[in-house]
Amino acid sequence: MAASVLCRRVPRLRCLPGLRKDFTKAKHVSVKQADETDDHEGKKGILQHQGASPQGDYRLYYNPSSYHHSVRNSATSWSQTDNDEDDQCLPTLAPSFWQQSNRYSVSCSRQLSSSKNTLLDLAFNKDPEPEMPSVSPYHREPTQPDVKVDSRAFMKCRPEYASMTLDFTQRPHPIEWKEALRLLQKVAVLRGRMKPSDVSQFFVELSHLHRDKMSLVRSDQRFVILLRYSVEHLRLLTQPQLLEVLQSFVWLKMPSDHTVLSLYEAELSRRANQMSLHQLLFAADLWRCIGRQVPQFLQHLFDSVRLHVGQMGVPELVQLLYIMGEARQCPKNLIHPVEQLLMRHLQQLHPEEVGTVCLGIFKTQTSLSESAVTHIFDKAHSFVEEMSDFAIVNVLKLLRFSYLLHKAWLQAMAREVPQRAHRMGVKGLMHVALTCSALHYHDDNILLAIAERVPSLVPHCRSKDSCKLLWAFGTLGFLPDQNPSFYPSLTEALRIRKAEFQRYPEHLLTGLLGLAFVSEFPEDLITLALSPEFVNLALKSAQLELKKDLFTLDETVALELPRWSGPRLSSELREEVAEMLWKFAQSDVCQKAEVLEAESVLQDLLGGEKFVCKRMILPHTRSIDLEVHLNSSGQPVPVNPASHTVTLTPENTSSTFPSYQGWGRMNVGVTITEDLLAQIINAKNTTEPLTPSPTAEPASLHRVEPDEGGRLFDTGLDLTSDIIKTLAKPSSRGSAPQDTNGTVKLAIQVSSRNHYCYHSQQLLGLHAMKRRHLKLAGYTVVELSYQEWAPMLRKSRAEKLAHLHCKIYNGLQ
Repeated sequence: MAASVLCRRVPRLRCLPGLRKDFTKAKHVSVKQADETDDHEGKKGILQHQGASPQGDYRLYYNPSSYHHSVRNSATSWSQTDNDEDDQCLPTLAPSFWQQSNRYSVSCSRQLSSSKNTLLDLAFNKDPEPEMPSVSPYHREPTQPDVKVDSRAFMKCRPEYASMTLDFTQRPHPIEWKEALRLLQKVAVLRGRMKPSDVSQFFVELSHLHRDKMSLVRSDQRFVILLRYSVEHLRLLTQPQLLEVLQSFVWLKMPSDHTVLSLYEAELSRRANQMSLHQLLFAADLWRCIGRQVPQFLQHLFDSVRLHVGQMGVPELVQLLYIMGEARQCPKNLIHPVEQLLMRHLQQLHPEEVGTVCLGIFKTQTSLSESAVTHIFDKAHSFVEEMSDFAIVNVLKLLRFSYLLHKAWLQAMAREVPQRAHRMGVKGLMHVALTCSALHYHDDNILLAIAERVPSLVPHCRSKDSCKLLWAFGTLGFLPDQNPSFYPSLTEALRIRKAEFQRYPEHLLTGLLGLAFVSEFPEDLITLALSPEFVNLALKSAQLELKKDLFTLDETVALELPRWSGPRLSSELREEVAEMLWKFAQSDVCQKAEVLEAESVLQDLLGGEKFVCKRMILPHTRSIDLEVHLNSSGQPVPVNPASHTVTLTPENTSSTFPSYQGWGRMNVGVTITEDLLAQIINAKNTTEPLTPSPTAEPASLHRVEPDEGGRLFDTGLDLTSDIIKTLAKPSSRGSAPQDTNGTVKLAIQVSSRNHYCYHSQQLLGLHAMKRRHLKLAGYTVVELSYQEWAPMLRKSRAEKLAHLHCKIYNGLQ
């Protein structure tokens, strides 16, 4: 009889792929504890600038599609990797309140599918396991945690969580090793006589062993036998017994990729319709604790949620969002029900629950409505002082994802971060800085507090932490002299962990560009980044587009380090990237209404199309300019397209407006106030912009029909030839730089508010660097700021001409 039973069991094992191998080899790899302060996704995305503020007309542009990356290779492991969930892919479904693209800069995402942005696109999206070059194997040295956080603290807020979660503080009282041996011996004796209840009881009792002895149990052949019989009795286990065994696997530290776990997932999925919502949530939490992704089971959970959504209270909702966040998925058909539930229960949430909700939404990259997101931030702000550092960082992550500028929350951060920074870990500080950078929010209190704390945390910095901090601080224009140890300490951290750049080349480029924004150039690291070997490694990335970052770094070095003798990119690669950027500019930035109008008015002012060239003077800065040349007497001279790196096609330079050959041929009527006339005639002494301030009395401007005598003013003043000459007469050029022929080259920029820090005239990193580079290249920068030019677009042609005349010739002072 025994032989007969054995004959039936052997073929069953043959039907379990890989199970026999697991039984015989008894695989046991420690399951990593997930550090949920870290972001689990594996790729870095681009910090572009999109989004809107309900507080006024300040807008941020941000392109979520640039974060999108392919599905991770491993469907089984749920444990944390080196990559953070802040780099997780974003969905194609964007929030409705994200704003239109920045109209003045070329998008240069590290992904080929990028759309428009205002700042240098940084890649935070890459595959967790990129192909490694055989000549340079990568061995990552783990960093020691600096601050331990309790990512499951929300579960202590309510007793109801006990039926849906595993409490790590309630670990069973340990048994002695002798008792474990006795249990294993009993397994060997019972074998085929084991009942389902015996199987579950053996697992439960063995899981009481001290954690240091767990590896000994898992490697014992009698434990392998127990696993085998558990599979045979799998369908006979009751729901509670099945969950007991799964919970025992957590305490036993079962490897997340063990083949037997796939059989348990299949059985739980088969029974999902028979399980209560609490049992499903508990099972999902146990899978999370094991560290295994279970998409099949989670789909059943989500289906059950849709059926029971009306019965869900606060703990069920928060636990669901936690599970969704850790799984990095929220089905589209659940977004609306979840948002409705969240708004219904929002006022009942505790501080840690709000942090968990924010993290779940962020990790799933779920796009809620503007109203819902605003209410969440309002709720978080109402008890910000009671929130843990971990919860505050989670709120900031959602703020960064939604790009909704919540002024009250940011003002609270200016108070809270300086008080908390001394006890926060480097990952949390990095997320604070990254949020400020993404929102263009420069606050010296926040930045100085982080800068003072970070140098002491350098031993705990991964390369990505250091590089993102460098990028964020460089973008916000935090100058080296504001904290002399900040940039050197992080630069040294890059040197210490530069082996990581073999696996994550985008991190090095991120850090070096952040340093370049503030004129810091560590030559040894730049040499590494521009070396042929590193360039080849960066260009091999299938998921990231790093050519543009390499190009920006290379051209920056050429301009700011004129004596540089280190490696450079090949001319072929530089030309390829420049052409790529220009093609995008032609289809996007060059066609913006503000730019087209400025180009047209300049052509009228200076005498024709040949005097204005719309092009990328410095392609590596990823934005365009309107180039104008003036001779030694201040008269416009043609801009020779043949000398340009890239030339404009006729269809991109043509204007829909008539081309006047100078001011003398204009015959339009307009009422001009005394203030406007004073600015036009005495442009040299004018310091205020043409457009009135919000508090000033608006100028009274209206069109009138011109008369035969050329009278244009209600006061009776005629537009005589002398006045025409005064309007068109160039002012003294002062100290404007000239080339060898005495020609002054002007770079006229149509800027956006996204070029500046929020409510500030401080340029963001890339744009500040561009100004430096234009000057180094011999150009005088004339800015048509958005505060000036946007209102001018609604005014008459004559006023636009007068305004540009003042801007050009005042710029030469």
